[in-house]
Amino acid sequence: MTHANPASSASRDLPADEHPQVVACIDGSEAALGVCDYAAWASQRMGAPLLLLHVLDDEKYPARTDMTGNIGLGSREHLLDELVALDQQRSKLALKHGHVMLDEAEKRVRADGATDVHQRQRHDELAGSLVALEPEARLFVLGLHGEGRPGQGGHVGSQLETVIRSVHRPLLLVPDDFAEPRSAMLAFDGSATAFRSIELLAGTPVFRGMPLHLVLVGTDNERNRSLLADASGALANQGMDIHTAIRSGDVEPALHSYQEENDIDVLIMGAYGHSVIRRFLVGSTTTRMLETARKPLVILR
Repeated sequence: MTHANPASSASRDLPADEHPQVVACIDGSEAALGVCDYAAWASQRMGAPLLLLHVLDDEKYPARTDMTGNIGLGSREHLLDELVALDQQRSKLALKHGHVMLDEAEKRVRADGATDVHQRQRHDELAGSLVALEPEARLFVLGLHGEGRPGQGGHVGSQLETVIRSVHRPLLLVPDDFAEPRSAMLAFDGSATAFRSIELLAGTPVFRGMPLHLVLVGTDNERNRSLLADASGALANQGMDIHTAIRSGDVEPALHSYQEENDIDVLIMGAYGHSVIRRFLVGSTTTRMLETARKPLVILR
């Protein structure tokens, strides 16, 4: 995985040793509007600074082009020079366009009520940029659909699976249109790491004051009911309104069915070791889940 060095990123934000931030990943798609709105909402709920991030993919906009290996161009130096100059001009325009997008995004999040807002632009690929920013991040916010048509992949959308596998901070994946979340559900599997996710939820103000449903996909037996009761008790001690349910069947349809039946705004999932949900997240159904999601999805690691 590639990581940008200090010379490859343009920064207009706080130093890395400041309070951990909510990081909003914006691009040139309509998804950026939803990312701005949800990131502003999360930033205010968490009382955390908001960092607006734009990544210039090195494959599309390299910081420096090396064409010395192109066969046949050595004898046509003028053509090589023109190609390099054209590529540099394209990269500069992309950099300028990125700054314009960041400025417009800042106007939007400030209109949403965010006050502690900063900007950063990086030359890198998306997953590498987020991994590099993990020490100063509390939450990453990305669009479910990036540049390109929804469901067809794009600058952000097509890289979501790589990001899910790479990043260890919570991810908030959002649709294009903002609707303030008023309820949430956690896909719970009863594992030790699942209980660590419960601790994480108990310690964050993001979902405080709203109903939280704990849904276990599996057999309705005494063991699973006991696990749900323990998890519910840990959250109830934080003053949260907890509901529990056990559903049978395959993970994806069972979770989506429960979410629709109960009109729940946010689905929270943990990448738990080698559990069924973990396999679901990193398996072949991930792309379908991301393409069909119409409401925010939180991935906990």
